[in-house]
Order: sequence, then C-alpha cells, then structure tokens
Amino acid sequence: MLFRSRKSQNWYGEGIRFECQGSGKCCVSRGQYGYVYLNKKDRQRMAKVLGVSTQFFTRNFCSKTEGFFHLREDKSSKNCLFLKKNQCSVYEGRPTQCRTWPFWPELMNAKSWKKDVVGFCPGVGKGRLYKPEEIKKIVSEQTHSEQTMS
Repeated sequence: MLFRSRKSQNWYGEGIRFECQGSGKCCVSRGQYGYVYLNKKDRQRMAKVLGVSTQFFTRNFCSKTEGFFHLREDKSSKNCLFLKKNQCSVYEGRPTQCRTWPFWPELMNAKSWKKDVVGFCPGVGKGRLYKPEEIKKIVSEQTHSEQTMS
C-alpha cells in the first residue's frame, strides 16, 4: 500500500510531454472554467502588447467578479476576446493562467489530469518532455499568480 501511495503522488515522476497544438480548445469557455483571471502584472503585460495603458485595458477588456479581475468574454461566442481563428492574438502578453496551462495546481493529480487534461487537450503526449522540476516551477508560478489576484 505504501508503494502505491508514493507512486500516485509522483505520477509524473518521468515528466510529461506537452506541446500546444493550436486547437484553441483551452481558450473557449467551459462552464465553471470560463474566466481567465488576471493579476496586475497580467493586465500590464497585455496592455503593453496591445499598445494601451493598463487603465484603458482594464476598463475595456476586464470585468471584476467577487473582487477578482478577469477577461471579458466575447458576447457572441462566450470565448476569449483575444481568440482569433483558434489562435491567441496577444500570445506574447498572455496571462499567467494561459501561460501555465496545463500545469495548474488543481490539475496536478493523476485523476484530474486524466479527466480534465488528457481527455480535452490534444497537446498532451506531444512535443518536448517537461521534467518534474520544470512542472513544479510552472505550478508554483500559477499558485503565486493566484495569490496576487485583485
């Protein structure tokens, strides 16, 4: 039993292959997973890519729900405003939540990974191998970003 417990905790001990396939599936609203949350650095980075002030960006592209900023959705499609032909039109400035996909803290257990990532994202199992140390760093970046929201 102890062996299984250790193995389940270290399910990605050999690393994970992942490479974005440009499907845009992660950029479309999926019910409870619909919001792209933004901290101040995310808003500043996106504003810079768009060539506008952070204040203008926040006022025109963000909403605030329960005290947290998030991108507004395209009213007609319910998708990200910046998704154009299944590609991110602000890729260089994309928010931490987008940059760290699929290595989110809540997905880094074997059951959630299989249900919410493998069955959804065509980039899993392709591309370069992310080593466990890299994955932990990315997860930590997302965790830090969540802690600096408002």
